[in-house]
Amino acid sequence: MNATPLVYHVLLYDLVDDYLERRPAHRPDHLRLLGEAQRRGEVVMAGALADPADLALLVFRDPEAARRFAEADPYVRAGLVTRWRVRPWNVVVVPPTAG
Repeated sequence: MNATPLVYHVLLYDLVDDYLERRPAHRPDHLRLLGEAQRRGEVVMAGALADPADLALLVFRDPEAARRFAEADPYVRAGLVTRWRVRPWNVVVVPPTAG
């Protein structure tokens, strides 16, 4: 356990009801953008929650990088995301190799 919290920034997406049906048309461009952010070291991990698939969570190191990502994300631009926001996340327990 880390006594000093690591601060990450969570980009939260509220997803449309038919997200799973509409996602395939935009997924390649979304994954390309995500891969670029990962190569730059901006994004730590990302994915949609399941059962139901109504929320996605993307973890960034910097809040501005998270905002830029959301503004450029094909999912947001195509209306698959009804609302997005960036929140700080104070992480106190991490896997031994994380951080």
